[in-house]
Amino acid sequence: MDSKKVLSALSYFSVFFAGFIFPLVVFFASENPFVKVHAKKAFLSHLIPLIALPVIFLAIPFEIFSNPNEVPVFFLIGIGLSVILSLIVVVWNIVKGVQILAASE
Repeated sequence: MDSKKVLSALSYFSVFFAGFIFPLVVFFASENPFVKVHAKKAFLSHLIPLIALPVIFLAIPFEIFSNPNEVPVFFLIGIGLSVILSLIVVVWNIVKGVQILAASE
């Protein structure tokens, strides 16, 4: 197995064990352009679920603290969006990692 393919695939699979840290380390430690491209893609894909965080953090003071008797709709939407994005990112990273390992050169 080629080490550049393994490092690239591990950058995607790190969504399970090291989050965005592993692809970032691989990006700066590797000099191979193939590995750098995939480490950057994996790093950016690991950051996608963070898109929903501003919605969640803005909804807390406006919905939960100001109207405690009402259902916090935007807070729940933010949580749901974060969960959906996380699932999509996990599936996408698994697919990309397997594609790299299965690719023949």
